[in-house]
Amino acid sequence: MFQRQGGAAYKADLSRTEALCQYLGHPEKGLRCVHVAGTNGKGSVSHMWAATLQVHGYKTGLFTSPHLKDFRERIRINGVPVSETFVVEWVQRHRDYLEQAGLSFFEMNVGMALDAFRQERVDVAVMEVGMGGRLDSTNVVHPDLCVITNISFDHMQYLGDTLEKIAREKAGIIKANIPVVVGETLPETKKVFASVAQEQSAPLYFAEDLLDFTAPECDLKGSYQQKNLRTFLQSVAVAREGFGLQDQRVDEALQQVKALTGLRGRWEILSNDPLVITDTGHNEAGVRLVLEQLASLGRKQWHLVWGMVNDKDVSGILALMPKDAKYYFCKPDVPRGLDAEQLRDLAAPLGLKGAVFSSVQKALAQAQIAVAEGEGIFVGGSTFVVAEVI
Repeated sequence: MFQRQGGAAYKADLSRTEALCQYLGHPEKGLRCVHVAGTNGKGSVSHMWAATLQVHGYKTGLFTSPHLKDFRERIRINGVPVSETFVVEWVQRHRDYLEQAGLSFFEMNVGMALDAFRQERVDVAVMEVGMGGRLDSTNVVHPDLCVITNISFDHMQYLGDTLEKIAREKAGIIKANIPVVVGETLPETKKVFASVAQEQSAPLYFAEDLLDFTAPECDLKGSYQQKNLRTFLQSVAVAREGFGLQDQRVDEALQQVKALTGLRGRWEILSNDPLVITDTGHNEAGVRLVLEQLASLGRKQWHLVWGMVNDKDVSGILALMPKDAKYYFCKPDVPRGLDAEQLRDLAAPLGLKGAVFSSVQKALAQAQIAVAEGEGIFVGGSTFVVAEVI
């Protein structure tokens, strides 16, 4: 299971997913969908799209990963996770094939989602890429629209060690003659998208070309959501006619994304007294944006409850962290979790000082005892750390 184990469960190949779709009777065929990739922001943009389609009256499927608390979060229909009965019966019905085919957890997950969307006769599905794009299991769909939010360094052991290589993997979702919207770009990534779109005769749009952008009211409050909103609104402009989208309803949807879709863990305020904030940002680009927003809040002191997984660029991320914060190092309760003492030892040469705790909850409890008026607590470093506190 990639979510818990990491690279040992990763399979970069579409052949098994294609065979699974054939076995299931091709649930991906005839499915209208929006396909969303990117290093950061793809989950938020996927949820914005799902909320918007729901408000417009479409029965909407939403496939995302990873989950925070419950596997069923990954497969939602009009914001409601599929039932436990559906999951159990689906696995029982197809167990012999799933085992003999040697499928990964994620490959089975995609097949289950596509089958659920067909059985429930959704009008449109929003499919979030798991990792990369070209060889991601979700890339069996033929979408109405492709969205690529941004490119930065993450999963480099699988996707490549340069931005150009990572961009080419994510550009793999671009399909012939299907419009593609790209969010943030850099000179080295922009040329990759232009090249692939030209090869595929795919109309290409950049969010930076959206004129007169004014961010609408949205219930996703992280300042970094401004970039995601720009990408989303450019994609709405491109797909407006095909989906019959109306500005007023788009605005309505953005004000209730969390309520409509069940999204959690994006700049989520867990309490105001004391102030406790959590966010799932876990790579250099995501953490940088979170830290910028923390700094903008003007708190006297930040208490950072921090845990990570062992297959991230731990040292690169720790180098971004503020030296004047108090740290509460912990290990998320998954096999991939980085030992808290090892995390502390990596942080110490960078001037980051703090204590080690045997669990995320114990670290948070101590931070809540230590925090004073005018200070704040932030819990993060990994999706798994966030999952333990929400």
